[in-house]
Amino acid sequence: MYLLRRLIGADIWSRTLLFIVLALPGLFPQVALSQAKQPVKKPATAQPSATSTTAELAHDSSLGDISGTITDQAGTVAVGAKIELAHGENSPKLETVSGDNGEYAFSNVAPGPFQLTVSAPGFDTKIFSGEVKAGQTFLVPAIPLTITTVTAEVKVELTPIEVAEEQLKEQEQQRVFGFIPNFYVTYEADPAPLIARQKFQLAWRSVIDPITIVGAGALAGIQQAGDDYSGYGQGAAGYGKRFGAAYADIFSATFLGSAIFPALLKQDPRYFYRGPDSSGSRWLYAIGNSVICKGDNKKWQVNYSNILGSFAAGGISYLYYPESDRNVSTIMQNSIVRIAESSLAGVFQEFVLRRFTTTRDKKRAGTQP
Repeated sequence: MYLLRRLIGADIWSRTLLFIVLALPGLFPQVALSQAKQPVKKPATAQPSATSTTAELAHDSSLGDISGTITDQAGTVAVGAKIELAHGENSPKLETVSGDNGEYAFSNVAPGPFQLTVSAPGFDTKIFSGEVKAGQTFLVPAIPLTITTVTAEVKVELTPIEVAEEQLKEQEQQRVFGFIPNFYVTYEADPAPLIARQKFQLAWRSVIDPITIVGAGALAGIQQAGDDYSGYGQGAAGYGKRFGAAYADIFSATFLGSAIFPALLKQDPRYFYRGPDSSGSRWLYAIGNSVICKGDNKKWQVNYSNILGSFAAGGISYLYYPESDRNVSTIMQNSIVRIAESSLAGVFQEFVLRRFTTTRDKKRAGTQP
């Protein structure tokens, strides 16, 4: 009260100031109210920046996650392995590498089938397939990498004899129309020379072939029908003698001209198919086959084996031909005929028989004329 009395008793300026202080809230009630009701501002919340990682963003429940671990074949974690994720036809492939613990992860993957391809230097590539669903975290079983096995390719060099043996096996399967033997021709560009044993092997394979024996029988029948070598007579006995003589001619001519003399003189008894060339040169080459041959040294030389073999076979036939046909002129004539037959055979080999010759696998030996 004392203070109030003092204020009332004060001068005019003091009373005026007191009035303003007491009356101010009543004069401006709306300003006071608005200040009282103004809300207090809260501090702004931090928004994720553009550089925030996938793990910091909110997970989309319509997508899935894929994670797993890469190990080596010993079970130890594999660090730095490349993992490629393929999912969906229109989705780009994603890549990552395994971490320090061999782990890897792909986040926000579209649901559906996926395929993981794992690769690392020195290891075989591994592939894992699965299907992730919306909102699922697909845990891939540990994928073990195995060390790539390097297989050394070993080339086995065959000796010339072994090469000739392989080529000879093919020759022994060559047949005209699939059944007539055609063993004495080679279609190799550079065939290996035959050793003596192989020359005898080829001769033996030729004379024991059933078609060779049937051919001797057919020739004997023609001779009997024409009463050739009349000293043999007719009937079964005459046919048997003619058959024996015909087969003996084939046997002796084959072994003498294609095995014995070639082995002694180191010459090759086969016909070497030449193939497409000017017709004139091929004709001369084919006809000259009876008197020109290739030696075991692969050089062309006089075909002494065929010439001597023809005359030697004719001389041996002198022993079993009928006495009425045992004369030198007949032997010489037959020997020359054999040489001429070799020339004719060369022409057939060069221009006709190849297209009709089949091998073991029933394919044509060649398609060239």
